[in-house]
Amino acid sequence: MLTGKRISGRYHILRPIGGGGMANVFLAEDIILEREVAIKILRFDFVNDIDFIRRFRREAQSASSLDHPNIVSIYDIGEEGDIYYIVMEYVEGMTLKEYINAHGPLHPKEALSVMEQIVSAIAHAHQNHIVHRDIKPHNILIDHLGHIKVTDFGIATALTSTTITHTNSVLGSVHYLSPEQARGGLATKKSDIYALGIVLFELLTGKIPFDGESAVSIALKHLQTETPSARKWNPSIPQSVENIILKATAKDPFHRYESAEDMEADIRTAFDAGRLNEQKFSVQDDEEMTKAIPVITDGPKAASQAETPGETDDKEQQPAKKKKRKWPWVLLAVCFIFIMAAVLAVTVFPSLFMPKDVSVPDVRGMKYEKAEALLEKNGLRADPDITDIEDEKIEEELMVKTDPKAGSTVKEGSSVKLYKSIGKPKTQLIDVKGRQIGDAKKALKEKGFKHVNVKEENDDSEAGTVIDQDPSAGTDMVASDDEVNLTVSLGPADVTLRDLKTYSKEAASGYLEDNGLQLVEKQAHSDDVPEGQVMKQEPSAGTAVKPGSNVEVTFSLGPEEKPAKTVKEKISIPYEPEHEGDELEVQIAIDDKDHSISDTYDSFKIKEPTEKTIELKIDQGQKGYYQVMVDHKVVSYKTIEYPKDND
Repeated sequence: MLTGKRISGRYHILRPIGGGGMANVFLAEDIILEREVAIKILRFDFVNDIDFIRRFRREAQSASSLDHPNIVSIYDIGEEGDIYYIVMEYVEGMTLKEYINAHGPLHPKEALSVMEQIVSAIAHAHQNHIVHRDIKPHNILIDHLGHIKVTDFGIATALTSTTITHTNSVLGSVHYLSPEQARGGLATKKSDIYALGIVLFELLTGKIPFDGESAVSIALKHLQTETPSARKWNPSIPQSVENIILKATAKDPFHRYESAEDMEADIRTAFDAGRLNEQKFSVQDDEEMTKAIPVITDGPKAASQAETPGETDDKEQQPAKKKKRKWPWVLLAVCFIFIMAAVLAVTVFPSLFMPKDVSVPDVRGMKYEKAEALLEKNGLRADPDITDIEDEKIEEELMVKTDPKAGSTVKEGSSVKLYKSIGKPKTQLIDVKGRQIGDAKKALKEKGFKHVNVKEENDDSEAGTVIDQDPSAGTDMVASDDEVNLTVSLGPADVTLRDLKTYSKEAASGYLEDNGLQLVEKQAHSDDVPEGQVMKQEPSAGTAVKPGSNVEVTFSLGPEEKPAKTVKEKISIPYEPEHEGDELEVQIAIDDKDHSISDTYDSFKIKEPTEKTIELKIDQGQKGYYQVMVDHKVVSYKTIEYPKDND
């Protein structure tokens, strides 16, 4: 369990708030900046999987380069032991999927307001050459004010790198998968636009357009079935709004929006008067887009062959002319052509069709892109499989040599293997955390590390103990050049107490435990502080105390229960008969702790104005009530409050 744990000495895990197939998300407190954050932690069953760790880091790197009000901000990235984490902005709300389940389908104007924020965020990512690749309501957050935040760039890939969807491992949710991704093809900006169209469909109808018993059956529907009409489920949707879905989810990326900005522009103008009843969007059939190509004839010859039946008959009736013998001339021409072909094959053709000899250029010290360009300029191809080798002189990422070596003569179009420098020979950094500083320095010196920097800070560890090292153990380093930074404990520091008022018992206990302080618990009633929260503390907030000190904390028991109170009320009963001297019947009903308004509290007859004193017993927090009826007519009534202590 990670709840209650402190990561990197800074992030105190409060509780889990979500999770997915790759990571779990927790609400945490940033102790330094005193703010709540969301911290995404890689699941422990993946910490030994290099591919997952690479993808997890790539998420942070992709999202941290983006700065947009509708994209979740990344604050920090790090690792501690087997814990790989990303610290993000905490959005208090719910996922868009949960919002759709609770409120869907949405009114078209609300749906477009949500979509405009989502599309704006994706457009910003596309401008930075990042394709999200996993757009779905589960990866979109909405707060209580309706503000949208797009998150989880977990499988996003910069367009400047190779972007491949593996055929046997389709990433992302199949319900929002574009046809080209379902085929195992490249994921592009237009794949994101397709997913945005599916999300808009779900916002407007509360349903997903394609569903099935298996991922394969759903993927086939994305490939083969046209997107159903959203107006089938909600006829109030304007045609201009449905057209956004139809254009975004066209099967062929060529027919979709050119960019997310174009889709955003359509969303903004969808309710313009001139667009509400526009024609339904449709893609032209291939037959409509193909023009007939006229048959190419051989001119006069073809025309002459199109004879009429009459002309044919006339020709058949003419006598056949005597043919001349042409075969000697034909034989002579064939021999001549054969001899010329043999001469050309020996002399001319080799120079035309055989590859030329070229020299392999020297690419030492060049970056891959420049080396590749130089090879192409010389008519050669760079082998994409680059070999990394150590080199004392050439910097990392620069080319060291080629195979064949520079200056060699090879045929034009040949492949040349490149060898890239990974710098000087590396030494793996040892783990010195937990050692005394003297022992740590000695061990590092024995491994060849010459540059060791030390800084000191307060910590719960014994003074002189190494509490942190940078880089972490296991990092490959150039021992003679690279620096090792050690943090050494000065021992525990005084703790300046926070104001614990309004803290729950769990939160207060956690804070004191994290800071090495002892909780002395007390309880008291309070009319103002809710039950279970801190009323007061001793020492007070801002006081500096030593680790291990007692802190007396008083928790509220809530308001003290008070007994029912008896209230006496004098009632004036009017006498207004139709005839002087008539007796009038009086009925009094009360509603208090012991009586119900439906029952008669007292009844009697009067011949003159009368005063009557009644008693009501009222519980704390409740009210009393009485009603007086004369000859079955209500003549007076009153609500009685629970008396205050000074009443």
